[in-house]
Amino acid sequence: EVLGVAGVGVEDDFFALGGHSLLATRLIARIRATLGVEVGVRMLFQTPTPAGLATRLDRAGPGRMALTRYARPERVPLSFAQNRLWFLHQMEGPSATYNIPLALRLSGPLNPHALHAALGDVITRHESLRTIFPQHQGVPYQQILEVTEACVALEVTPTTETELPQALTAAACYGFDLASEAPIRAELFELSAREHVLLILVHHIAGDGWSLRPLAHDLASAYTTRCRGEAPPWAPLPVHYADYALWQHQLLGEHTDPESLFATQLAYWIQTLTGLPDQLQLPTDRPRPPIATYHGDSLTVDIEPDLHQEVRQLARQHGASLFMVLHAGLAVLLSKLGAGEDIPIGSPIAGRTDNALDDLVGFFVNTLVLRTNTSGNPTFTQLLARVRETALGAYTHQDIPFEHLVEVLNPTRSLAHHPLFQTALALQNVPEADFDLPELHVETCPAPTGTAKFDLAFHLQERYDDNGTPQGLHGIIEYASDLFNPTTVETLFTRFIHLLEAVVTDPDQPLHRIDIFTAKERHQLLVQWNDTTTPTPATTLPELFEHQVGRTPEATAVMWGDITVSYAQLNTRANHLAHGLIAHAVGPEHIVALALPRSVELIVAILAVLKAGAAYLPLDPDYPPTRLAFMLRDAHPTLLLTTTHTSACLPPDTTTPHLVIDDPDTLTLLTGFFFNDTATT
Repeated sequence: EVLGVAGVGVEDDFFALGGHSLLATRLIARIRATLGVEVGVRMLFQTPTPAGLATRLDRAGPGRMALTRYARPERVPLSFAQNRLWFLHQMEGPSATYNIPLALRLSGPLNPHALHAALGDVITRHESLRTIFPQHQGVPYQQILEVTEACVALEVTPTTETELPQALTAAACYGFDLASEAPIRAELFELSAREHVLLILVHHIAGDGWSLRPLAHDLASAYTTRCRGEAPPWAPLPVHYADYALWQHQLLGEHTDPESLFATQLAYWIQTLTGLPDQLQLPTDRPRPPIATYHGDSLTVDIEPDLHQEVRQLARQHGASLFMVLHAGLAVLLSKLGAGEDIPIGSPIAGRTDNALDDLVGFFVNTLVLRTNTSGNPTFTQLLARVRETALGAYTHQDIPFEHLVEVLNPTRSLAHHPLFQTALALQNVPEADFDLPELHVETCPAPTGTAKFDLAFHLQERYDDNGTPQGLHGIIEYASDLFNPTTVETLFTRFIHLLEAVVTDPDQPLHRIDIFTAKERHQLLVQWNDTTTPTPATTLPELFEHQVGRTPEATAVMWGDITVSYAQLNTRANHLAHGLIAHAVGPEHIVALALPRSVELIVAILAVLKAGAAYLPLDPDYPPTRLAFMLRDAHPTLLLTTTHTSACLPPDTTTPHLVIDDPDTLTLLTGFFFNDTATT
C-alpha cells in the first residue's frame, strides 16, 4: 500500500520497487501504528525485504507515542519550524521569500461561486489556513480564527495572455502580515469566459510541498459537490496542526532532560556538525553583499532518462538511494569548484512521521544538514558509502528542529548568508497534486516570486511512465541573483551532468580523476585560450605611436589629475626629450633608468627613451634604497632620469650620470620641454 503497487513478494526489495526516504518514513509510521514497534530507517536500508525485516522486529524497541487530539491551552505554542519562520518574518517584515504559489490554468466552463465556496470549505477543514500569529508578552502563539473571521475573498481580475505573467508574479509576491492575516490568498485571473488562471498563495508557515496533495484533493472534492449545490460530506480530520505542535513539544521533551528524545538527538548533531565552515566559498559572479536581499531566479533543468536509469542502478548496487548518489555528486562538484573538502548541504525532509499527518495541510518539513568529507582522494564508491552513512544517521535523528540546531551550534551569525549551509538539494518525491475538477482541463503554470532562500538550491523530481520505467528527472535550480548570473548556473549544471556521467561509467575512479569539464570547455581552456598567435606588423612602438598621432592628433592621450595631454602634445614633448637623451650619448643597446613619480612626465620619458632607440629601467622611488642600488649596479644604465624631489630618495651613486628634468639648467637645455609647452588643463 505504501509503494502503491499491486503486490509484493516476501523477498522483494522495498527500494527496487520504487521506495525512497519519504516512503520509508511512511512505511515505518505504518509499522509503528500497526505493530507498536519502532523500526529505524537504517534497519530498513539494511534489510529492505519483508522477510528480512520480519526477522528483526523482535529487536525493535517500542513505538513512540502516537499523535492524537490534545486539549487546547489558552495559547497554543508555535511548532519549532513555525517559530523560525515567525522570527524571520519579524526581521524582514512582510515579504515573498517564504510564499508558496500554486497557479492553475482552468480551461472550460468554470463556476466561480462554487470555487469560492470550495475554498471556504478547505479553509474551514484545515485550521492551519486560518491561523494567525499574534504575540503575548513578546511570545508568539497560534490563534485559530473562527470560520466567519477567516473568509478569504476570491478576487476576479480580468487580464490578457500578454499581461498574465506579470500579473501572476505581482500577486505571488504579496507580503502576508502573519500577526493579523490568514496565511492564504486566492485570486482568479479571467482571460475569457472559458479560460481562467487560479492563483492560490500560501505562506510557508501554514503549508509545505506535501500539503499541496491534500489541498488539491480537498479543493477538487469540495468544488465537485458545490457545483451540485451541496456541502462536501467530509469525515472530521483525526488531528489538526495545533495538535501536532503540542505533540511535538511533548514528544521531544525538555532539552535539559538527558533522557529526552531532544537531548539524545541533539548530542548526535553536536558531534556531527561541530567545526562546520561558516560558509562555502564558491566562484560567484559578484561578491556577497553584507546583507542578503533574497532576490533570486531559477533555471529549469532536466536529466535524461538513460542517465536517470544508470544513477538508480548505481544506487541499488551500493545499497544507497538515488538521492544519496545525487548528493555525493553535488558534494564532489562543489569541492572541485573550490569549496574545500568539508561540504555541508541542506536537505528538506517531510517530517510527517505519524500516519495522522498524511492528509493534513501544515508546515511539517524539517531541514537536515548533511556534511560530507571529500578528503583523502577516495573513489566515488567510497565517498558514496560516506554519504550513505551520513544520510542514515541524519534520518535517524530527524526530529531535532533545524531552528534549535542553529541556536545550539551558534555559528557566526550573518545577515549575508544562511546559517550552517548555503547550498540545498531536494529530491521531490511528494505525490503530485491532482486537481481533478469537473468539466475543466487543469494545468499548472509558473508563478515565480523572484526570491531565493539559499545561494543555490537544486529541486529535482523523478518521472516514470505507466510501467514504472524511469523517464528522467525534471526540476529547477533556484539561485541568488546577488551572487550568480544565469549563464554561470547553466554551466554549473552542465558540469554536474558531466560528473554524473563520469561516475556511472566508472564509480571506482578516485575523485581527482573525475573531470568536471565538458569537451567544449576543455578545448576552450587548452586550445582556444592558449592560441596566442596574432598577426602583428614588423615595426616598432615609436612608429606605431607616430601613426596614431597622425590619425588623431587632437585626441586625448594622457590624463593625470586635472591635466589632459593630446597625442600631438605628447609626441612634441617626447621628441624634445629624445633629442636631449641623444645629446647625452643615449642610443641603441643603452639603458636609461627612470626614477620618476607616476605622472605625465613618466609617460613622456618612457616614449622618449624608446624614440632614442634605448631601453628603460623603471625605478620606483618608494623601493628600499638597497633594492634601488642593486638594480643600478646590475643594469649599468647609461643615464638616470629623475626629478629634484625623487633624487633625494635615491641611494648614493657616482657611476651613473643623472639628468634632473626639472633642474633650471636642464630646462634651459630642453627648451619647451614639459613645463614651457602648453597643455590643456
